[in-house]
Amino acid sequence: MTELAKRIELDAAALGIEKGDTLLVHSSLRSLGGATAKEVVDGLLAAIGEEGTLVFPTLSYMNCNPNNPFFDYFETKSNVGYLPEYFRTSVKGVVRSMCPTHSCAALGKNAEYVVSGHRLDNTPCGANSPFRRIKELGGKILFIGCGMNCNTSMHAIEELSEPDYLFGGDCEYTFTDKDGSSYKANCRSHGFKGVVQCYYRLADLLNDDELKKGNILKAECFLIKAVPMWEKANEKYREDPHYFIDFT
Repeated sequence: MTELAKRIELDAAALGIEKGDTLLVHSSLRSLGGATAKEVVDGLLAAIGEEGTLVFPTLSYMNCNPNNPFFDYFETKSNVGYLPEYFRTSVKGVVRSMCPTHSCAALGKNAEYVVSGHRLDNTPCGANSPFRRIKELGGKILFIGCGMNCNTSMHAIEELSEPDYLFGGDCEYTFTDKDGSSYKANCRSHGFKGVVQCYYRLADLLNDDELKKGNILKAECFLIKAVPMWEKANEKYREDPHYFIDFT
């Protein structure tokens, strides 16, 4: 492990990441100030240890959509930054969920459980998605230098109550899994037409134990515990379905 990877491990631990954690990571590699993708992954894996599970979103809604309704486990690229794509393609043992727009890649003790159910859902962040399973495992969500607005887990919470802005149309996709088998399935899309997502408002709902702020190298980071986030955000959605959005 390089010196930078070790510093990432120590900074992650100081932020509140513990051995055995199931950790979903949203990231900006550039924000760290010079670490390589390998150093980031090595440092985070060291922080969660052998009993932990590391997850990155490998969302592909820009590459797989009604204009190109084909999802391939290996070939469909992520469109949410360099780190998730590096993790998906270059780290040995990583597995990916089967979803045309909101897949995740995972490595570690609970990786297969995290990703295996996604193909059963006909919505991007449904009951069997990695986002739900991370919550069921009592996981944490780390934001590295990207703010909290890119919180895909909030879509999974929105799917519990289905606010009026959430869903768009349906599409039939052709899937090719890691064994080369193909199948077709209909999936609903998320809409968000005419709204701006404001998930940073979680900061007003969570206490200092549930939401922690600090730095990993030069990146401003936030660490959220998934269970209280789900509970408090779901309660807020039912009280005010438009709390986490602004209309344009």
